[in-house]
Amino acid sequence: MLILGIETSCDETAVALCDSQCNRVVQQVYTQIDTHAPYGGVVPELASRDHVAKLAPMVEQFIKEQQLDPKQLDGLAYTRGPGLIGALMVGACVGKTLAYGWGIPCLGVHHIEAHLLAVMLEESRPSFPFVALIVSGGHTMLVHAKSLGDYSVIGETLDDAAGEAFDKTAKLIGLPYPGGPSLAKLAEEGNPEAYPFTRPMMHHPSCDMSFSGLKTQVAQTYSSFSGRDSLADLAASFQATVVDVLLKKSERALQELGLKQLVIAGGVSANKRLRCFAEDRFSKQGIRVFVPRLSYCTDNAAMVAYAGSVRMEAGEFDDTLVIEPKARWALESLRPPGATPHTSPGSF
Repeated sequence: MLILGIETSCDETAVALCDSQCNRVVQQVYTQIDTHAPYGGVVPELASRDHVAKLAPMVEQFIKEQQLDPKQLDGLAYTRGPGLIGALMVGACVGKTLAYGWGIPCLGVHHIEAHLLAVMLEESRPSFPFVALIVSGGHTMLVHAKSLGDYSVIGETLDDAAGEAFDKTAKLIGLPYPGGPSLAKLAEEGNPEAYPFTRPMMHHPSCDMSFSGLKTQVAQTYSSFSGRDSLADLAASFQATVVDVLLKKSERALQELGLKQLVIAGGVSANKRLRCFAEDRFSKQGIRVFVPRLSYCTDNAAMVAYAGSVRMEAGEFDDTLVIEPKARWALESLRPPGATPHTSPGSF
């Protein structure tokens, strides 16, 4: 199936084309960094307005560049949730309007499932079941992926998501927006052992995590900085602590479930230390690690198109005339493709 994907869950406007066999994958992404930089974080209203201004022209230009007749499409997938409700509404309205006008079915995709399946866009891909570490600015969770659409969350953050902790810590120590990438870049110049921060919940028997206390430790250390202290060392020590916790909890989940495959996905999966240390640590244990390429780590429409394609192949689609984005949407509420009653696609 050839599917057009649309992503507008937060501060990226993206359009992509993908088929279920990944023989054709092409995408375009517009990021709103310049829009939100003056405020040091994403402003939901501004994000929604930017999507309104950019999405429809992007789709039109994308279709022209790909020399694509919309009638060639088998369907359209858009991000239904979770995310910022205004941003999701833009994607849902544009996506369903286009699908109705083109006379093709459409489907609202779960943003976290799309991240989890992003690695399937690569030549080297896992087989079910596996453990997935979903780590981003809004989510940090360990998922037992039993089969497509059958997921159990076995551990998650009790407070800040890992990406959120990166962003808040970066802002705390005066780094430019976007904070997470700025902190990771600075950390490359520092000593990760300079500050022995406590690893939150490292030895707790569950797979749950916590990062708000670590942020407090950094704040206290930074407040007592002298001229001899290194900001790069502080950033490196913070990053090393977060990565250690993420990998320890992933290891625990793999051991508890007796699995030998780990997928790391979400925006923070682009972090160099996390990628390198995961491969080094788990390869020694005979565990295969799968991480998507950088362009599929952050929010993108290729993963949305792929997730939509595998579900639409099983006959799932939305009622084209009903628009229901979901700001909150539990991953565990999903079902395998075809397990839910088919919805009437509406009139074309």
